[in-house]
Amino acid sequence: MSLKDQVVLITGGTRGIGKAIALRLALEKPEHILVGFCVDYQSARATVSELQALGISASMYNLDVSKPELLSELFAHIKEKLGRLDVFISNAARTTFRPAMELNVRNWQHIMDINARAFLLGSQMAAEIMHANGGGRIIGISSLGSSFYIPDYAGLGASKATMEALARYLAVELAPWNINVNMVSGGFVDTDSMRLAPDYKKMVEHLVAHTPARRLARPDDLAGIVAFLCSPESDWIRGQTLVADGGYSLTLNWSA
Repeated sequence: MSLKDQVVLITGGTRGIGKAIALRLALEKPEHILVGFCVDYQSARATVSELQALGISASMYNLDVSKPELLSELFAHIKEKLGRLDVFISNAARTTFRPAMELNVRNWQHIMDINARAFLLGSQMAAEIMHANGGGRIIGISSLGSSFYIPDYAGLGASKATMEALARYLAVELAPWNINVNMVSGGFVDTDSMRLAPDYKKMVEHLVAHTPARRLARPDDLAGIVAFLCSPESDWIRGQTLVADGGYSLTLNWSA
C-alpha cells in the first residue's frame, strides 16, 4: 500500500479518531494531508507539527462543516492550492445527547447538518475534483447507534444511519468515476467526545464487560481499517459499513 503523490483530506482531523487516521495515513507517504478543524487551534497546530515531523507535507483548515458555503470554500481551496484530491474522510461530528422525545427542531437540524448533510455535500464536492484526477476514495465514520438503540443517542444515531444509506447510493453512482465509497463503524471509541456522554463511567463498565475483546476501542483501531479502505486491496468493497467493535454487537442479545 502507498498513497504516494496523493492528497488526503480529513475533516475533524486534529483530535481523537481523525488525528489517529491522519497519523496512520502519514505512514503511507501521501503528497499532502489536510486536516480540518473547527475550534481547537492548538490541537490542529500540534497535529500538523506531528505530521510534518514524520516527513509529510501537511496543513490545517478552519471550518464548520455544517455551513455549505464554508465547505465550498474548503474544496475550492483544495482545487486551487493542491490541484487534486484522492482521499476524503468525513469524520467531523457533533451531537446533543438527548432521548428522541426531547429533541427539538434546532437540535435535529444542527445534528443532521454537521453529520449527514456535510457528508453528502462534501462527497459531491470531493467527487468532482477526484473525477478530474481519475478517481479516489470517500470514507465516512459511523457508529453502532445507526443500527442499535443507545440511550440519549437518537439524533446522532439517525444522522449516522443517513450517512450509511448515502454511502450505498454514492458507491453506485460514483463507481463509473472510479470513486470507491465506504463507511467504518467503530462501536464505542474512547475519545474526548465519547466521555461527554451521560453516565460515561457506568457505560464503560457495561461495554467492557460485554465486549469479547474486553476493552473499549481506541482511535488507532479504526485508523488501521481506514488505511485498508484507502488501499487497492479494498477495491472490491463498495458501499459497505465495516463494523469494528471488538465483537460488542455480537453480544447484544446475550442475557448472561
